[in-house]
Amino acid sequence: MKSILRRAMQDSDNYVIEMEYCDASGKRTRRVVSPIRFVGAERFLGLCLCREAPRQFQLSRCENVRLIPSTEVLMPMPLYAEPIASANAGTSLGQAELCLA
Repeated sequence: MKSILRRAMQDSDNYVIEMEYCDASGKRTRRVVSPIRFVGAERFLGLCLCREAPRQFQLSRCENVRLIPSTEVLMPMPLYAEPIASANAGTSLGQAELCLA
């Protein structure tokens, strides 16, 4: 399992992991996580894409961990620039732009 996590950490642009996680109360959930780093020998820190927040996971509670291409779970969206709307109708912002993803 650590080798899968390590691979996802080293190539985080291309891989995430999918796993089943059993929390402290015994509730089992399917998670998609972008691992960030190990925390000691028994846990790792990762960005949980399901919860949209960083979380620490105990290795002993992780099951069926598999490496998956990030393109399977992350939808690439083109970036484009759009002029920022002015608060006052007659005011021009010139070259100011807002990048939206």
